[in-house]
Amino acid sequence: MPSLLHFLPFFFWVSFCVSHGPFLPKAIILPVNKDPSTFQYVTQVYMSTHLSPIKLVVDLGGSFLWTDCVSSSQKLVPCSSLKCSMAKPNGCTNKICGVQPENPYTKVVALGELAEDMFAVEFIDELKTGSIASIHQFLFSCASANMLQGLARGAKGMLGLGNSRIALPSQLSDTFGFQRKFAICLSSSYGAIISGESPYLSLLGHDVSRSMLYTPLISSKDSVSEEYYINVKSIKISGKKLSLNTSLFTMDEEGSGGTKISTISPFTTMKSSIYQTFVEAYEEFAISMELTKVEPIAPFGLCFSTKGVDVTKVGPNVPTIDLVLQSEMVKWRIYGRNSMVKISDEVMCLGFLDGGVNQKASIVIGGYQLEDNLLEFNLGTSMLGFTSSLSMAETSCSDFMFSKDSDFDS
Repeated sequence: MPSLLHFLPFFFWVSFCVSHGPFLPKAIILPVNKDPSTFQYVTQVYMSTHLSPIKLVVDLGGSFLWTDCVSSSQKLVPCSSLKCSMAKPNGCTNKICGVQPENPYTKVVALGELAEDMFAVEFIDELKTGSIASIHQFLFSCASANMLQGLARGAKGMLGLGNSRIALPSQLSDTFGFQRKFAICLSSSYGAIISGESPYLSLLGHDVSRSMLYTPLISSKDSVSEEYYINVKSIKISGKKLSLNTSLFTMDEEGSGGTKISTISPFTTMKSSIYQTFVEAYEEFAISMELTKVEPIAPFGLCFSTKGVDVTKVGPNVPTIDLVLQSEMVKWRIYGRNSMVKISDEVMCLGFLDGGVNQKASIVIGGYQLEDNLLEFNLGTSMLGFTSSLSMAETSCSDFMFSKDSDFDS
């Protein structure tokens, strides 16, 4: 097994565990790779007394970490404990705290047991020497091997980043004393999950935090969602507002509607009532820019020829898409890099899909639209910070250079 330092930049350690020594990491940064066959985002952690490497698929809205447990060192959490109450259990079996791991790709939900085990990592302390950081009581769930179907090759479970007490961000906050916030920066190849202090300037070469916009994270009135939603008020294409009833975007008291941010959906999906108006308008604006429509290629509904299309620093020169948030001044702008999917040298397709009439969220912003966009989730203030596109600053999430040395197959 390679040293964990193999994954690090030279100036500090990137970890997600805790040390009982005098030096504590100021920031925790996990490398993330995109699996090319499944479009899933995968990270690697180390757990159990044997420090076994485990690949996990990142689930932005997941409630906790779950894995196909093979270690003999994990301890099951009793039902009457405070730790069990933190997990919002789904009952007890033989006095053991029960939770429900879910595979969002196969829609399989299983009965699982809440467990705790050790994570161990190295980090660079103030003396610039390697130190061991460990925690023996990290909460997660065991799940059966059949839960792994549909996950990227070699993945042994899922890493939940949702707004729950036992998801990774909250456990890191409780352990290290970090603010209750974290960031993700995904790309088509390499990226990162960031917790603790925000070293965006050091890691990306640009202080992109100064260009961030902020919008509230929302939830239904009668519950706090563990997934992340924002309130889109309207959609513009090339600066023109689409004729859509604003009620189509609003989240109701049962939690339907709203715009969800997801690493599970590879592309953005819209409820049919929104998608039809959106795609018709986009086609009209694209043709006005002299783009040539071609036969669609599944799963996409609208495709164009790449012939004669200029490529800029933010991708192909195509109509921009604005998700207008709490005001006209706050909008999530989607450029060609995040709107057009290259199918071949001759064809590109609009990376937005029809989510059907029964999709719970009005819009689900998928992984492709998140790439090269730094997103900061502040759970303490319930705010989302976003950059729209790092390409405007001539950088990208793949500029987290340490990620390129990561070898998740070793």
